[in-house]
Amino acid sequence: MSHPERPAAVEVHHPQPITVHPPAAPLVPVQPGPPPAVQSIVLPDGRVVTGYALTPASASASVDMRPAVSRTAVNIALGGIGFAGVCGGLFLLTSFIAALTAFITQLIVLAAVIFGGWIAVQVFGATGHHDHGGTTVNIRKAVIKRNHFHG
Repeated sequence: MSHPERPAAVEVHHPQPITVHPPAAPLVPVQPGPPPAVQSIVLPDGRVVTGYALTPASASASVDMRPAVSRTAVNIALGGIGFAGVCGGLFLLTSFIAALTAFITQLIVLAAVIFGGWIAVQVFGATGHHDHGGTTVNIRKAVIKRNHFHG
C-alpha cells in the first residue's frame, strides 16, 4: 500500500509596517503679541488647507543673537593672561631666592671674618705679654761685648 503524498506545511508571513518617527521640528521662539491670522488655501483638487500664516525670520535677527566674540576665544585669551601672570610671578620668585641666597652667603663670610679676627687676637695676644718661666731679653737695650749680652 502506498501512501499518498502529503502537502508540505505552508508558512504565511504577514508584513508589518515600519513606523519611523519623523525628527522633531526645531522650536522657533514666538514674540508675544496678537495671535496670527488664520489662512485657508484651496488646493487644485478641491481640498481646503487651513493654518496660521508664518512670517519668515529675518537674517539680521539670527546675527544679533550671536555674541560678538566667541566664548572659546575669550577663554583662550584669559588663559594666556593667566599664564603670563604665573610666569612673571615665577621669575620674581626665582630672583628673590637668588638674592636671598647671596645675602645669606655674605652674612656667613662676614661672620667668618669677624670670628677669625677674634680668634687671631686671642691667640697672638696684642694686649699683654705672658711670662712662661724663661729669660726675657730686651734687645734694644742690650750691649754686646765679647759675644755676651749685658742687659
